[in-house]
Amino acid sequence: MTQEVHHHGTEELCDAGLEIYARALREGHLPSADAAATPCLIDNGILHPAVDDLNRLEPVPPTVVLQRLLRSSEERIADERRRGQRMADVFEPLMRLGRRDAVTEDTPALRILSSKERTGQAIEEAMAEGREELLAIQPHDTHVTKRPDILEGAMKRDQAFLDRGGRVRALYQHTMRHAPYARARYEQLTGDVEARTLDEVTERLIIVDRTVAFIPASADRSLALEVRHPALIAYFVNTFDRLWHLATPMHPQAVHQPTLNGITPRQRAIAALLVEGHTDSDIADRLGMNVRTARVHIAKLAATLGSESRAQLGFLIAESGVLRTEGLDQ
Repeated sequence: MTQEVHHHGTEELCDAGLEIYARALREGHLPSADAAATPCLIDNGILHPAVDDLNRLEPVPPTVVLQRLLRSSEERIADERRRGQRMADVFEPLMRLGRRDAVTEDTPALRILSSKERTGQAIEEAMAEGREELLAIQPHDTHVTKRPDILEGAMKRDQAFLDRGGRVRALYQHTMRHAPYARARYEQLTGDVEARTLDEVTERLIIVDRTVAFIPASADRSLALEVRHPALIAYFVNTFDRLWHLATPMHPQAVHQPTLNGITPRQRAIAALLVEGHTDSDIADRLGMNVRTARVHIAKLAATLGSESRAQLGFLIAESGVLRTEGLDQ
């Protein structure tokens, strides 16, 4: 009897192969003839001939097989990502050429910007064409704060926008209220510019004239998405407006939230995240500070509430009422 042709991907383990492999694991080995119908087990190195008897097959440990299959799958995914990046690199300049003189209806509603440099260039082009309003949500980014050239370029870009009669509204995390470069920025900008802060903000968002928006398209912000779809723009603007009304003014006139019962506004924000079970690193990331600073505030909070342990701190936060917002200025 001829065996049916056996085909499937190298990252897969067919039902027949799985059954024979399980048997080999239970028995420790099996005759090579028993695996004739499943050549994938030998081809993929899941079964191998015994050193002392070539007619006997022994199984490779499942942990080794799993790692091998996962590694093969990861390599295939990486290849697809590289292929996608090459396609984006090829088409991005072509899309830019088509954009220069195209009418609005021919402009793509969504476009991937495949590097930080291209994202910066696209934002500059949008702002150069803008005349009315810039809405921005800017979470803390240590990469930017360590690059004076980026900060200087953003200053010039925003001032040129203001000089054309546009207005700027920017949202930050509360930690930015104490950043020297942030204070210097708003002391130097002239025109219709306002800034407010929140404990937490969304990911980076830039909206120009309510016609084009830029959001991150990857976790490390190396990729960005240029959005021109009216429904998505309206959604982003609505999100910004809601956060704006909840935020605390920072510029041109700063409003400071009060300290209640020895607990500062920043410590209240940390307390809320502690009660939710977040780690120190999560808290630092969400509030725009480094882990060491977050731990200093946690220690001060614990000392104020008289806590001697992390578990007790959560209980004391809940019992103290520091998270109640009655009487706080919003």
